[in-house]
Amino acid sequence: MFTIGYHSHLLTEGLCDMKRNTLIIGAGGVGRVAAHKCAQHNDLLGDVHIASRTIDKCHSIIDGIHEKGMLQNPHGVFRAHQLDAMDTAATQALIEQTGAQIVINLGHAFVNMAVLEACLNTGAAYIDTAIHEDPAKVCEAPPWYANHEWKRKRRCAQNGVTAILGCGFDPGVVNAYAALAAQTYFDKVESIDIIDINAGSHGRYFATNFNPEINFREFTGQVWSWQGGQWKANKMFEVSRTDDLPVVGRQTAYLTGHDELHSLSQHLDVPDIRFWMGFDAHYINVFNVLRNIGLLSEKPVRLDDGRQVVPLQLLKAVLPDPATLAASYVGKTCIGNLVRGVKDGGAREIFIYNVTDHVEACAEVGSQGISYTAGVPAAAAAILIARGVWDVRKMVNVEELPCQPLIDLLNQIGLPTHVRETGGAAALMRFGQEAESQSLA
Repeated sequence: MFTIGYHSHLLTEGLCDMKRNTLIIGAGGVGRVAAHKCAQHNDLLGDVHIASRTIDKCHSIIDGIHEKGMLQNPHGVFRAHQLDAMDTAATQALIEQTGAQIVINLGHAFVNMAVLEACLNTGAAYIDTAIHEDPAKVCEAPPWYANHEWKRKRRCAQNGVTAILGCGFDPGVVNAYAALAAQTYFDKVESIDIIDINAGSHGRYFATNFNPEINFREFTGQVWSWQGGQWKANKMFEVSRTDDLPVVGRQTAYLTGHDELHSLSQHLDVPDIRFWMGFDAHYINVFNVLRNIGLLSEKPVRLDDGRQVVPLQLLKAVLPDPATLAASYVGKTCIGNLVRGVKDGGAREIFIYNVTDHVEACAEVGSQGISYTAGVPAAAAAILIARGVWDVRKMVNVEELPCQPLIDLLNQIGLPTHVRETGGAAALMRFGQEAESQSLA
């Protein structure tokens, strides 16, 4: 095992063409992380602004940044704004008012197209961490990016707008890991299995680590994976695998549809790309009860008094706010890519991964590790745009960009990358145990 090294030349690369002033949209757990990281680099990112429908959340984040003395430039501007990001005109006006040249969209996935439109109209660079969601649809047919974001590729290029899609951890860093494997470690990649394990505990009976409405929508439809060069559909919790992973040990994960499969399948010549997420038996049991009684539905129902309510939105209202989980969270995450292929005529298998500690994340920025792994890469993308390294003036997914600058920067600012050579018959068995798990569905 080794850690990929940091290249110090990136500190000055592209400084002659820096973009300045940054707007963060969204003040949840991920927004809090990105705000702290942007504060630590405000000498490069200029005036930093954070906007949300609930301005008090923005003030709370800024107060925390000042209390911790996070601002690299202590005299720099860090301001809060109230914003409904679904309102493109209002978002455009705020971009113009703040002079923001980089917009980090960390609002819920319903606002992506509205915020992107505002960036197209103003010329500001755009970053998000998740694929766009249509509130009226659950689990659209793949490839999802082609349904919304990629339809605006031509306009981004015509307007010279940099739009970096899905730059959290997954999607985001795992896309860079996939590109790194294809470019550096293999002559031919045969399969990529992205494994996401949260071996932490928040101490609540039941909670989600992100916005519950968005989180549940990932798991209530078909599970799509890229196998044999085509899309394959499964049911949620139908297929599982058990892996002996670094730090977190033996863990079971389930085949799950996820954002990054939809771009990686189109940009890399790899026949099998799958995503696996860890769930314990308690989560699965509660999830299935909620689904079976209809509380995961996005369709409105009518109450006896004539009012309409969306069950999924009601559930979101009664579950813990993910941003409140950090203080009690313990344990670690392990997220990475198990990649198999051929190098120099022989079979090779490696695991490229990161491990993040919930307690350490909370101590640094006040958010739990899941938010940390999503927020740090978004801020890193802003830094790379500001330096000119990623200011490509078109729409791209992360795997289309130079991957080494991101990995090197993340090593420096809190998300180190490790690579474990796992080849050999024993490793193939250890990392490849898949099982049909119909009884859990």
